[in-house]
Amino acid sequence: MVLDMFYARCNSFLYCYIYLILAMSVEKNSTVIRIIRADVLPRFAEFLSRHGLPQLQMEAAWVLTNIAASDYTLLVAECGAVPRLVELLRSPNANIRHQVKPILEIVSQLIHSADEKILADACWTVYCICGGVDDAIQDVLDAGVCPQLVNLLMHASASVLLPVIMALARISAGDDAQVQAVIDASIISPLVVLLKTSESDIKKEAAWALSNAASSASSEQIQYLVSRGCLEPLCSVLSCKDHDLVYTCLEGLENILQAGEAGKKGEESGTNPYAQFILECGGLDKLEDLQDVNSDRIYELAMKLLQSYWEEEVSGSDDPDVPGSNDSADTVETKPEDAAQPPEPASGADDAE
Repeated sequence: MVLDMFYARCNSFLYCYIYLILAMSVEKNSTVIRIIRADVLPRFAEFLSRHGLPQLQMEAAWVLTNIAASDYTLLVAECGAVPRLVELLRSPNANIRHQVKPILEIVSQLIHSADEKILADACWTVYCICGGVDDAIQDVLDAGVCPQLVNLLMHASASVLLPVIMALARISAGDDAQVQAVIDASIISPLVVLLKTSESDIKKEAAWALSNAASSASSEQIQYLVSRGCLEPLCSVLSCKDHDLVYTCLEGLENILQAGEAGKKGEESGTNPYAQFILECGGLDKLEDLQDVNSDRIYELAMKLLQSYWEEEVSGSDDPDVPGSNDSADTVETKPEDAAQPPEPASGADDAE
């Protein structure tokens, strides 16, 4: 049987798989053990990349996912099959996508591994899956991986922490229900801490996750984000050199400010509480600095926010439509009011973070 697997002809491969499928359907456990002892799992993993033979890919996926669902999950990971199974989630062949979908259950087990390398690979796998087909993020959430990803935000190794935050950043860019799943998993407070205390890549990815959440959140979710202290660290992101990240952060701040504008009717002062808090934490200065940035889209969005929410505080430029045309120093009025305080969490939000 083992020799048949190494024949170059497609018919030999498929003959072998038909034999295995029949054997596994009759006596699964003993057949799995025989396959493992034959040391052919790496060969099955190779078959997953035979894109010219979709039937072969599908049957190889069937065998590997069945083995992974047994007591030998780690062996499937160690033979290099997991990244290839993830790649097949993007296959144009619907039957193949259906066959490899159990990989999500496999990954949900691997992210609990005590082996740091397996754990890191599993977290990178979650990140890759979240960037796949349209329903991939929901599939990841349905597999129940989000709470464990949040637990891993406390991991000491950057090789694990980085893909965890990147995966959560992609999930945070989802729809309202997906953002709520992230909030319910108590992600916001750890992200705020990482954004304030971490360095380099970790801090940058935490900023992406928080910015994505702010950009996608509903008004009620925004109230919760602000109550957890996200405004000040988001404003600090405006000083970074990554233009894509700055723009996403601006989109998040715009969404927050729009929510504050809609809710200011409940304020005795009639002011936007989020605009006031951004002013008090120094965010207005950073927005003004963006008038000189070498990016039209950043300049335009920054000017839009300045003119929409702080028109009285910001001095006019000679030509507000031309980047860099303001030669006079921008000034900010000091308001006598007490510093704005973040609103209380929205009702029903998880306070135990």
